[in-house]
Amino acid sequence: MGNGLPPLIERAVEAATRAPSAYNTQPWRFLIDGDRIDVVLDRARVLGVADPDAREARLSCGAAVFNLCVSLRANGRRAPVRLLPDRLQPDLLAAITIEGEHEPSAADHALGKAVPRRHTNRRPFFERAVPAHARRELDKAAAASGARLALIEASARYDAIAVLTRRAEHIQATDERFQAETEYWTGRPAGHTDGVPAHAAGPPPDPDGALRLRPFRGGETLPARPYEQQPLLAALLTTAPGPRAEIQAGMALQHVLLTATTLGLAASFLSQPLEVPATCRAVADLFRAEGTVHALLRIGYGHPAAPIPRRPVAEVVTVRDNTRR
Repeated sequence: MGNGLPPLIERAVEAATRAPSAYNTQPWRFLIDGDRIDVVLDRARVLGVADPDAREARLSCGAAVFNLCVSLRANGRRAPVRLLPDRLQPDLLAAITIEGEHEPSAADHALGKAVPRRHTNRRPFFERAVPAHARRELDKAAAASGARLALIEASARYDAIAVLTRRAEHIQATDERFQAETEYWTGRPAGHTDGVPAHAAGPPPDPDGALRLRPFRGGETLPARPYEQQPLLAALLTTAPGPRAEIQAGMALQHVLLTATTLGLAASFLSQPLEVPATCRAVADLFRAEGTVHALLRIGYGHPAAPIPRRPVAEVVTVRDNTRR
């Protein structure tokens, strides 16, 4: 397919690049060594202000790992994963080995088809409740990938998250370094293969609802529109903290997002309260009895979102020679 890679591997890496990442930074690289694919954190693409510890970047790389494995399974190959396989290389996040034949299940095919259709939806959702059967499927997806999904509706905890989101939004709005970082990565014109293009920004809310979504450069030129007043929220949790748990959580996050896509649901991220240390600690306190919170999602029904660009496979792949490490 033009990159010197076997078609199976090129398809898998292309699927991996469709994972979500903060500001579409795409903080990953893939090292190909025969039938092994290593997923490596690209430090040059970690957000220095919003994500200084690379927590969000590791989540994104975990999501890329999940997409890669989904592609391999949907194409009839087993793909066992080892997370953080080398203590001497902390940015080597996962190693996937392509093994023998695998009979794809209906779920493998459904998730594989969902990969190119899943897009973060920053626009208003419909005032339509997510039904019980869909919630159960989202729960099962998180559990199948080693995490837990806490669904949050109108409650004291919901109100607390809304307050913390606004507090974090205010702190970030008055931080010149954060604003410069946002300015760099958003509102990009056509032709860029990373960052958030202007067309992907949501319009300003009219009036403000219970939750305030992050504004992106380009959205301010759109006419204001009413958003849903109390969207369903979901917190993705693991029992343990740390880098390994963040990669595992990223895999589970992508399993949830792809499952939502198969169910006709849309989702976007509520990242602000997890990016500001003070509000992040407060969110952690809200869920302390249940585990470590890795992501907050807004889930509902909406018009399909447009895709945003990804870097081509050739830019994110390095092929090793035949000398094994």
